[in-house]
Amino acid sequence: MRIALAQVNATVGDLAGNAEIIVEWTRRAAARGARVVLFPEMALTGYPVEDLALRASFVEASIRAVRDVAARLDAEGLGGVAVVVGYLDRRAEVAPRTGVPAGAPLDAAAVLHGGRVVITSAKHHLPNYGVFDEFRYFVPGNTLPVFRLPVPETGEAVDVAVAICEDLWQDGGPVAVCRHAGAGLLVVPNASPYERGKDDVRLELVQRRAREAGAALAYCNLVGGQDELVFDGDSILVSADGTPLARGPQFEEALIVADLDVPTAAGGPGPSDVPGEGDIQPADGVLPQSSGVGEGVQVGDGTVITVERVALAELPVPVPAADSGPGPFWPRLDDLAEVYAALVLGTADYVRKNGFRSVLLGLSGGIDSALVATIAADAIGPSNVHVLLMPSKWSSDHSVSDAEDLVERQGINARTIAVQAIVDAFRDGLGDFPVSGLPAENLQSRVRGVLNMAVSNNEGHLVLTTGNKSEIATGYSTLYGDSAGGFGPIKDVPKTLVWALSRWRNAAAEELGETPPIPPDSISKPPSAELAPGQLDTDSLPDYSVLDKLLDDYVEKDMGSARLIAAGHDPGLVARVIRLVDLAEYKRRQYPPGPKISQKNFGRDRRLPITSRWRETLPG
Repeated sequence: MRIALAQVNATVGDLAGNAEIIVEWTRRAAARGARVVLFPEMALTGYPVEDLALRASFVEASIRAVRDVAARLDAEGLGGVAVVVGYLDRRAEVAPRTGVPAGAPLDAAAVLHGGRVVITSAKHHLPNYGVFDEFRYFVPGNTLPVFRLPVPETGEAVDVAVAICEDLWQDGGPVAVCRHAGAGLLVVPNASPYERGKDDVRLELVQRRAREAGAALAYCNLVGGQDELVFDGDSILVSADGTPLARGPQFEEALIVADLDVPTAAGGPGPSDVPGEGDIQPADGVLPQSSGVGEGVQVGDGTVITVERVALAELPVPVPAADSGPGPFWPRLDDLAEVYAALVLGTADYVRKNGFRSVLLGLSGGIDSALVATIAADAIGPSNVHVLLMPSKWSSDHSVSDAEDLVERQGINARTIAVQAIVDAFRDGLGDFPVSGLPAENLQSRVRGVLNMAVSNNEGHLVLTTGNKSEIATGYSTLYGDSAGGFGPIKDVPKTLVWALSRWRNAAAEELGETPPIPPDSISKPPSAELAPGQLDTDSLPDYSVLDKLLDDYVEKDMGSARLIAAGHDPGLVARVIRLVDLAEYKRRQYPPGPKISQKNFGRDRRLPITSRWRETLPG
């Protein structure tokens, strides 16, 4: 049997646009002879929909849209292809009560065939950790749908089961029932966000679950940026013994097509005992969530999963064109290439999906703004990147020349606005205002923020901030100055990784015979905000190689002071850095979103109170 995994980039709330994607990619899959096409989790609505799940009008629009897609596929001659697509549904029989999400929404998947929604299911395990908060939005599903797909001209059929994303990551639930149900193939729509190192974890998980289910397993993941989240694709197909059969690319849309040897349906109800498509008649306004004749199975998580079966009619399928296309195995990216691709895709989709055509940032000649400008140019093209060079009397000659060098290397749009006279005018207007010290330094940064926002307001650019994770963690970022903007491409990138990515990007350009986009001096010179004479970052912060290791343990691993010291960090530095991080929480809440690449970013992942008197104390 030939299956296609449609690894696509959906947009939250764009039901019409996402429906068009589903029809178009089904058409491509059918042209390559696929009998089953699998789309990602909630591909029709985009993911995550967050509180849109609690809005009845949006849920009803999703239900109408999935019906319309089924009818349209049939009208285009694609009704004989079994299409599994994620969407937003509701459980109509659940009475409103405290503790249940309004309207009882479901993170659902539908099987489309013959112009109708044949059977549906919903995610059983609802993740409530990290970036996920799905107990707020959904009620759990309790079925394992199994559709029987006829094998043309043989009189036989194969059984295909459907589970959804988290059901693969947790023990028990629908996956545990798959072996009992006798399915030869388990298809799993996913919306699994990117984190560094997650691809190896995914492959091992998919292989293990396939062996547990006793079935080939198709894992189709979403791709694209959605606010802070980046979905990297990396869809996987393995045999029942865990042997990899296909693997899609990272950070790009793709159709992964492969042939499977799937055992014919046996050991369960015969074809005449399985309800057909026409036997399931849903109530008005409700999609078919149950055949009414399912088998309840106790599973390892203390719940009962009902196996719901339906037999698909043997319908004509399009005659495939010549089989073509890359794969089934795409090359893997190394660690730095993977991170850089995530930042580029996250930035590109935030700009595109929010209706912007161009971006603006302040270019200082330092490494942070240089990397942000490079990411932006790779994301949306250098002609759509605008930068302001805003030197003050403390800006060094090499900073200005490094910024000008980057502009020439990349061909981006630049203008220079000398800020000293503006800073002086602000200071004069404030009366007895200091000419040096922290208030004077922050005033320079805020003047630059005002200029960025003024040009943005006048010309329609999205302002990109240039703060890295190390600075944002310690509060080394001026509120309403460095933080003024709409998106922070390196918000989740520690300073040491900023340097590593910059060197990697230049090396990648050299391998292609291209001009390295980042001036070498921007990479090699000591970092400085240049808000005072001779200023260096190390005047206020420890060396970044030391700081980043401590921040990783405190922020991402949630170590307290005793564990940090036991891990080898200097006690005095531990006390100092913890204080800086804790006091800067109010600043981080006001920082714009940026692509998540770590296990715990500042945003959806890390949720600490701003107002708190808890302080870590040193042992002893």
